[in-house]
Amino acid sequence: MQRLHFRESPIVSTSLLVAIGLALAACSSGGSGNTSTKTTGPTAPPTSSAPATGSAEPTTGQDAVSAIKANWATFFNAKTTTARRLALLQNGQVLATVIKAQSKNPLAATATAKVSQVTLTGTNQASVTYSIYVGGQAALPGQHGVAIYQNGVWKVGLVSFCALLQLENAGKTSGLPAACKG
Repeated sequence: MQRLHFRESPIVSTSLLVAIGLALAACSSGGSGNTSTKTTGPTAPPTSSAPATGSAEPTTGQDAVSAIKANWATFFNAKTTTARRLALLQNGQVLATVIKAQSKNPLAATATAKVSQVTLTGTNQASVTYSIYVGGQAALPGQHGVAIYQNGVWKVGLVSFCALLQLENAGKTSGLPAACKG
């Protein structure tokens, strides 16, 4: 399991926990060369980025980077349906109960995420730097995660989502879903 690093935020710890809760409510590499891009500031995420029926998202180049950015923004968007979030999370069905419970959090209405950098590390994995915003303010800036290409779609890596759950759980793995312990 890849280790993720979280930077401390100047926000009061209670606010941090709320921010993580809001973010969660939204809630094998090969060799194909690297593509990296950077952007700054929050923007309104798209509501859908699924490939057309029968087609798959690209696995290389700027189009793959764009798909990853759009899918992460959609996953962490509080307006995205639970079913869509599950489809954008690697092996999402194993955390369906958690995502459904988190989506009922009334504080989730102002959570968004913005990907600032993507580095493709193969045709089925990418390193992602992202920030979670609450009410337009960066609550968790500069987080590091993993995107996984699964069933023709770039998804938020299970390891990344579990790291947020662990952060919300005061850094402890006890009490986390079984899918996050392994």
